[in-house]
Amino acid sequence: MQLVTRQALGLGPTHPHFREIAVVPLHDNNPTKITPWVNYGLIAINVLVFIYALTLSPDQLQAFFQTFAIVPSQLTASFQSGSALVIGAQLLTLITSQFLHGGFLHLGGNMLFLWVFGNNIEEKLGRASFLFFYLTCGALAGLAQWALSMQSDIPMVGASGAIAGVLGAYILRFPKTRILTLVPLGIFITTFRIPAIFFLGFWFFQQALYGIASLQASTSVNTGGIAYWAHAGGFVVGLALAPLLGLFRSPTASSERGRLR
Repeated sequence: MQLVTRQALGLGPTHPHFREIAVVPLHDNNPTKITPWVNYGLIAINVLVFIYALTLSPDQLQAFFQTFAIVPSQLTASFQSGSALVIGAQLLTLITSQFLHGGFLHLGGNMLFLWVFGNNIEEKLGRASFLFFYLTCGALAGLAQWALSMQSDIPMVGASGAIAGVLGAYILRFPKTRILTLVPLGIFITTFRIPAIFFLGFWFFQQALYGIASLQASTSVNTGGIAYWAHAGGFVVGLALAPLLGLFRSPTASSERGRLR
């Protein structure tokens, strides 16, 4: 999840989505028996919304983000208002914000992670449960970041809180699966196959570490950049929620559910 400053609303390609990780997943050796239509659909919607955002003028884009992104101060004010209509409208941004992105790399990085890891979790949970799981992880991840920045006026956007939940489910269900990973070694770039438990465990450790550092920094977590607590929160929600939705269901039952939905 990205904290989008006014200067970043141009959706430029300079967002450092990978700055906190030195490795990039390319593929997992984990084929599915179903066509992951929900995963494909989520990727398509994210891309289409991003393309639409590119057509907006700067003023229209700012209004678009203010309406559909999570703006912590607005969410806080809605709870204080006591109006069910106002609260409902702001709670809806916990969902709509998941389909907004702050730049090409922000979108591309999120969709790459969803492409690599989402199909297997969709197969295990079934399509309807996977969609519920994905949106719930994203919404609770957004609330985790909001809890630390309740008065911020900076919009929060991105699918990474929801995708972090997918990663939490993946590390539980497929810890030994090897991930083909792009690894920079100085001026050279190579690939390794890294077990998911190490790749995703390292990813979560980084999010938690940077999140703690942001709390101790002289500048507030509200000032912009990456919403690390949304990432860490989504991951933890995924760890807790996925087993309740059937993550460890037998392969036969999972395949049947995938075909029926």
